[in-house]
Amino acid sequence: MTTDNRSAKPLDRKRRSYWLKTLHQWHWISSAVCLVAMLGFAITGITLNHAASIPAEPVITTKKTTLPATLLPSLEKPASDKAPLPENISEWIAENTSANVSGIAGEWSEDEIYFALPRAGGDAWLSIDRATGAVEYELTDRGWVSYFNDLHKGRNTGSAWTWFIDVFAIACVIFAGTGLFLLQLHSRHRPGTWPVVALGLLIPVVLIILFIH
Repeated sequence: MTTDNRSAKPLDRKRRSYWLKTLHQWHWISSAVCLVAMLGFAITGITLNHAASIPAEPVITTKKTTLPATLLPSLEKPASDKAPLPENISEWIAENTSANVSGIAGEWSEDEIYFALPRAGGDAWLSIDRATGAVEYELTDRGWVSYFNDLHKGRNTGSAWTWFIDVFAIACVIFAGTGLFLLQLHSRHRPGTWPVVALGLLIPVVLIILFIH
């Protein structure tokens, strides 16, 4: 029995050493992956929480022009009420208004074609009069704070940014999870570990119960 216990202790130490090394490796890798993004999301969390106190003056830019007569026949209404413009018209609009509507489905009516062009940190829209070819483009820029706030929320940021947020969130889960297991491994030598962890849970729960209705 004594021999078995003695052989078990080195095995336990070896297993503990393995998990410490593995968890530390995953912990620092995940922290490196999400470090910059975590700082960005933390800062924009503050700006979002105090959005009403941060002054912002939207800058509105309006551009008006008219399609060449040679392009008007291309404005015939398609079978669907929502369809993109012909590529030649999209290219002309991009060159003359800087609006990118290529491949975007517009709302076609008898009189006009309308494009809602929401974007991070602002808004935009474009309309085309089907009879005269008159084009009007309006761009609203709400500034860099609004831009980064929208990145935080994933508002009008496209699928690539959505995927990035998902990958970043997974990295944060790995970072927090490995941190929790490391706390478990070190807790026997740090008696304040679990009271502090419990406090981190208790504070938001108390705030929710007492102050959020």
